[in-house]
Amino acid sequence: MEKRAETAYPVHDLIARRWSPRALDPKPVPEALLRSLLEAARWAPSAFNEQPWSFLVARREDAEGFAKMLDCLVEGNQTWARNAGVLMLTVVRSTFTRNDKPNRHAFHDLGLAAANLSLQAVEQGLVVHQMAGILPDRAREVYGVPGGFEVATGIAVGYPGAAEALPEQLRAAETAPRERKPQSEFVFDGAWGQSATW
Repeated sequence: MEKRAETAYPVHDLIARRWSPRALDPKPVPEALLRSLLEAARWAPSAFNEQPWSFLVARREDAEGFAKMLDCLVEGNQTWARNAGVLMLTVVRSTFTRNDKPNRHAFHDLGLAAANLSLQAVEQGLVVHQMAGILPDRAREVYGVPGGFEVATGIAVGYPGAAEALPEQLRAAETAPRERKPQSEFVFDGAWGQSATW
């Protein structure tokens, strides 16, 4: 199923085609494709080129490792994410390596890396669903994430599946039209809240 964005202005085809389905086909993602996604993340920009992101990765082929990571997701996400070919947890370093001062841009930079990963997935015929619904404390304990690092988000990667296979409450969201705020609500000039006049 494809849910192309109905954009107000032209955008790159990869952006228009990217969306976050929950319906996934439980087949493995080849290592070469997975490496390409992570390579795209690797080349994201970051403040002072710190690259503060890390990815914990569990592949479907490793049943024990996959179950371990699935257990770090909230129950609602486990319902559908169990069909992913790959599960990931993202982690950020909260300080700069060069001076150990707080890096308030770390989450921004992680977002850029995750966006690169998502667009590369579209190019390769894969889908990505990013999740806030994780259990960071459990993940820290299970994976031994050290202090100074924060477990941030979850990512499910896989092949598109059938919406009919989802529980009813998720099926409705899967087939609903995609929506975004208009630019007038977030693009300002002159003063905060003043829609751009150009």
